[in-house]
Amino acid sequence: MHFSFKKPGWLTKRRQVLLAAVLIAFAMFWFCLPRQLFKTPTAYIIDDDRGQLLGAAIAPDGQWRFPYDSIVPEKFKQCIIAFEDKRFEHHPGVDLLAFGRAIRQNIKAGHVSSGGSTITMQVIRIATHHRRNFFNKVLEMIMATRLELTHSKQDILAMYASNAPFGSNVVGLDAASWRYFGRDPSQLSWGEMAALAVLPNSPSLVHPGKNRAILLKKRNLLLDKLAQQGTIDKNTAYLSKLEPMPDKPVPLPQLAPHLLERFKEDCQAGNYKGPTRITTTIRAELQQQVNNILEQHHAVLAANHINNIAAVVLNVETGAALAYAGNIYHPEDTLMQSSVDIVNAPRSPGSTLKPLLYAAMLHDGFILPNSLMPDIPTQIAGYHPENFDLGYDGAVPASRALSRSLNVPAVKMLQKYKYPRFYDLLKKAGITTLKQPADYYGLSLILGGGENSLWELSGAYADMARVLNHYKKYNGKYDPADYHSPVYAHSEAAQPQLENAGLLDAGSVYYTMQAMEEVMRPGEEMLWQQFGSTQRIAWKTGTSFGFRDGWAIGITPKYVVGVWVGNASGEGRTGLTGINTAAPALFEIFRQLPVTRDWFDMPAGEMVKIKVCHESGYRAGEYCTNTDEMFVPAGGVRSPVCPYHQLVHLDKTEQWQVNSDCVVPDQIVNKSWFVLPPAMEYYYKAKNYQYHVLPPFRADCINADKGQPMELIYPKDDAKIYIPLEADGKRGRMICNAAHRQPGMKIFWHLDNQYISETKDFHQVALNPPPGHHTLTLVDGDGNSLEVKFEVLDKGK
Repeated sequence: MHFSFKKPGWLTKRRQVLLAAVLIAFAMFWFCLPRQLFKTPTAYIIDDDRGQLLGAAIAPDGQWRFPYDSIVPEKFKQCIIAFEDKRFEHHPGVDLLAFGRAIRQNIKAGHVSSGGSTITMQVIRIATHHRRNFFNKVLEMIMATRLELTHSKQDILAMYASNAPFGSNVVGLDAASWRYFGRDPSQLSWGEMAALAVLPNSPSLVHPGKNRAILLKKRNLLLDKLAQQGTIDKNTAYLSKLEPMPDKPVPLPQLAPHLLERFKEDCQAGNYKGPTRITTTIRAELQQQVNNILEQHHAVLAANHINNIAAVVLNVETGAALAYAGNIYHPEDTLMQSSVDIVNAPRSPGSTLKPLLYAAMLHDGFILPNSLMPDIPTQIAGYHPENFDLGYDGAVPASRALSRSLNVPAVKMLQKYKYPRFYDLLKKAGITTLKQPADYYGLSLILGGGENSLWELSGAYADMARVLNHYKKYNGKYDPADYHSPVYAHSEAAQPQLENAGLLDAGSVYYTMQAMEEVMRPGEEMLWQQFGSTQRIAWKTGTSFGFRDGWAIGITPKYVVGVWVGNASGEGRTGLTGINTAAPALFEIFRQLPVTRDWFDMPAGEMVKIKVCHESGYRAGEYCTNTDEMFVPAGGVRSPVCPYHQLVHLDKTEQWQVNSDCVVPDQIVNKSWFVLPPAMEYYYKAKNYQYHVLPPFRADCINADKGQPMELIYPKDDAKIYIPLEADGKRGRMICNAAHRQPGMKIFWHLDNQYISETKDFHQVALNPPPGHHTLTLVDGDGNSLEVKFEVLDKGK
C-alpha cells in the first residue's frame, strides 16, 4: 500500500505570504493614525462660572487656537456640511462620487481646481500638514476611513471646528468667532456663521480691505444653498445677506488679565495638568463692577502718584474667588507696572494680622475679650513701637486696641503670646509668604514686619468666618491648615473639608468679629448703623511702614473682600493709608454684593460663662467687687486673674492710706481698689475721669510699705539707644519720661551719680549723654529711689 502526504491548501506558501501581507496591511491601516491626532499648543482661556469668556492669551506658537471643544453649534454644522461635504453624514470618510467629480473637473480644466476632500479628509490634512499631491491624497483617504471607524461624526466635526484655519493666525471656530465678531459661536447669526464656514476653504480671504467681494460672494452663495435645502427660509437668507462682513480682528475680552496670567503660569509650571481652558468661579458681572470701581478710585489716587490698586472677592463657604482684580490694567503705560499681579505678591501687611493674634490669644487663654493691655511708651530690645497717632492711653481693652488698631498694645500682646508661637500659627494657617525664620521678624511681625499676599490674607479671614458658620457642625473648631488657598477653578478643592481639631475656636473668632465690626468707617459709612439696609461688616485696615501699602479686608457671613493700594515699585506716598485709600473701595465693592442680613450667631454652646472684672476685663479675682458675668471662649477659664485690684487700708475719711502703726485696727477701713502701675496710670487717668488715684499714706504711718510709687517710662532698663546727630552735626538729646503716683511730688534726676534736674508734676528731662554705658537714678521727695542702666550707641554701631 502506498501513502502520499500533501500540505493542506490553506497552508501553501503562497497563501501564507498573502495572509501575512493582509495582516501587515491591516496593522498598517489600523495604526496609521497617531494616538493623539492634534498635538499643537492651544491658547490659555479662562471663563466665568457660567462659561462666559473672561480672557485669553495666545498659544505658545503664536496662534489663536482655542482648546478642543466637543460641542459644535448647529448653525456651523449645517453651514459647513452644506458648503464642504453634503454627504458627510453618510460616507465612510471618503466620498467617491465627489472624488470622481473632482477628477473630471481637474482634467477638463487642465489644473487642480477641485480636491474632492471630505471633512474627514480635511481633518487628516490639517493634522498631518500633508502637501497636496496624488500620493498624499490616497493616504488621506486611507487615514480618513480609519478615523471614521473609531470616531463618531460629531467627534470628527468637532475636530474640524477646533482646528480648521480661519485666516491669519486664527485657528478653530471658537477663536474665529471671538476674533472676528467678539462673541461666542453659539451667539452668531446665520449670516455670521456662513461667513466663517466658507473661510477654511480659503482662509486668506479675511484681510482688512482685501478680497472682501470674493468672501461676500461665497457667503451669499452658501446662504442661498441653505435656503434651497430648507435649512433656513428665504427671508432669513435675505436678511442674512444684508449683514456686514467681518473686518479686522477684534481684541478678546480682558476682564481678569492677572488671573489669566496666573492660570497660564500654573499650566507652564506643571501645577495644572488639564486643558488650557478652564471654567473659573469668577462672576463676570461682579468682576466688571470691581474693575470699574478700581478704575474710578485709581483716577483719584493717581493725583498722589499712587499707581496701583488690587482687589479680590471670596465666597466664605467655598473659599472660591468671585472677583480677582490683580491690578488696574493699563499695559500701554509701562511706568504704572500694571502687569504686576498684586493679589499674589508678597507685601508688608501693616496691621492686618492683628485680628489673628487677638483670636489666637483668646483661644489659648492668654486674655479675655476686654482684658486691659498696656499702652505706654515701650522699648523692647531696641524696638520702639509707636501708635499711629503717636499718643498713648495708658491701658486699653484688648478689643478696643484691635478696633482702633493700636500698635503698642499689639506689640505687648505679641510679647506675651511669643512671636515664635504666632509665627508657627501663621504657617499652620496657610501663610506661605514668610520666607525667613521667626527670629528675623521678631515682634515687628504684628506691625507688618513680614510679608503677606492679599490672596492668602483674604483666605485667612475667610477661614475665620467659616469657623463661625460651621461651629455647630464641627464642634466649634476649624483647622485652617486643612483649607487650601482660595481656588479660582471649579474642582473638588473648592469644597474644603473641615476637621474637628482646630487652631481657633468659634468663641474666639466671634469676639474678634465683634471688635472688627466696631471700627469707625470712612466717609458716609461712619453712620452705617442708622441705615437698616446697610451691610454689617467686620473689617480691618492696615498701613505698612513708610506709607507703602494700604490694606482693607472686610468679612460678612457670606463674603470676604480684600483691597490693596500702593505702588508696585514699593514707593511710599504721604497719605497712603489703609483707611484713606483702600477702605472706601472696600465698601463700594460690598455695595455690589447681595446684602447679608444675617450676622454671626454667638456660639454660646461652645463658650463658658465666668465672672469678669468690670474695670480690668480680666477673670475676677478676690478683690474684684464690680464683676460681670459673660460668655468667654473655653480657653478663658485658664486666663489670668485680675492683677490690678488690691485690698488697701484707709482711715475713716478714706483720704489716706494707713496701717496698724498709726491707726487702731477697728478704725481702719478695708477697701478694694483698682490700681494701675505708675506708667500706665499716668496716661490712663488723663483719659478716664472715673479712675481714682490711690490715696497717699498718712504722714504718721512711718513704717508703711508704700511700694514703688514711681516708674521710668523711658528709657527702660538695659535699653540700647542711638541718638542721631542734629543738623549742625552735634549729637542730639534723648527725652526721658517718668511717672509718679502722687500728684505734686518732686523727682530729682541723676545721671551717673551727678545731679541733673528736678521736676514736679510733669516729669520729663532732656539728656545728652556720650556714647557708652550709663546709670540714671531718680529720687522722689519721700526718699524713694529708682535706678536703670542703659547704653548709648555711637554712630558706628
